[in-house]
Amino acid sequence: METSKPFTEWKVTQQKARNQSKRRISRLFVHLVIILIGILMLYPLIWMVSSSFKENTDIFTGTNFWPEQFRLDNYIQGWSGLSGYSFGRFFLNSAFICILAIIGNIVSCSMAAYAFARLDFAFKKVFFAIMLITLMLPFHVTVIPQYIMFNKLEWINTFLPLTLPKFLATDGFFIFLMVQFMRTIPKELEESAKMDGCGLMRIYWSLILPLSLPALITTMIFTFIWTWNDFFTQLLYLSDIKYYTVAVGLRMFVDAMGESSWGALFAMSTLSLIPLFIVFIFFQKYLIEGITAGGIKG
Repeated sequence: METSKPFTEWKVTQQKARNQSKRRISRLFVHLVIILIGILMLYPLIWMVSSSFKENTDIFTGTNFWPEQFRLDNYIQGWSGLSGYSFGRFFLNSAFICILAIIGNIVSCSMAAYAFARLDFAFKKVFFAIMLITLMLPFHVTVIPQYIMFNKLEWINTFLPLTLPKFLATDGFFIFLMVQFMRTIPKELEESAKMDGCGLMRIYWSLILPLSLPALITTMIFTFIWTWNDFFTQLLYLSDIKYYTVAVGLRMFVDAMGESSWGALFAMSTLSLIPLFIVFIFFQKYLIEGITAGGIKG
């Protein structure tokens, strides 16, 4: 019995070592697969960045993935813009629209969400159901009526159709996201604030908004990304080149009838991605927290 006990312990130890080796090999295999998938997904982006340093003649005909000589001519040409307007003007237009859209969504959607989540009023469930129905309505269904309405208001070729509706809580997705998040806030905090004499607006401003910071930042990030990358709506309402945004300005480098400036297009496309990466890197913690807290706990 004394000799069999050390043998049993040795056998158990060997089995544990084999299991650990199998787990390490499986984790290594999973990591390799993830890395390969990541490379495949990043390949178009890397190819675009590489092509932005090549000459137009070498982008599609060259055999080398990386340019033999890194050239900044495409960036200089692209930034100089077209028709007398530099690409910096398009960046400023996009930034202006994004800032107003972010402010509008945060203010209006948070107020609407506060009403649905914390207040009691007549036909509350009916209005909330109507708001949810708007999420299921295809965007293309409302394009023509909206264009006719904005045309009668003489808002075409201005920033108003792209910014003013944001101050009227037109994005139901963000309202629903904030409603789900605000419902997780304990009601005892609100009742304590009422006992201290706080009104509805004071509770909204001093209590609900600070506690809803992850949902607000999530709204800010998604609003920025969707507005910055929006092409169809901006192309629809903006016809004067001085109002062009980054998304619409990139289209100017592609000529269906003549020669296209692919190098300048890829160079400006690379620059247009930098703000998106910066926003995501600095706020990804709040983005994940806002989505999980509002979607799972709610």
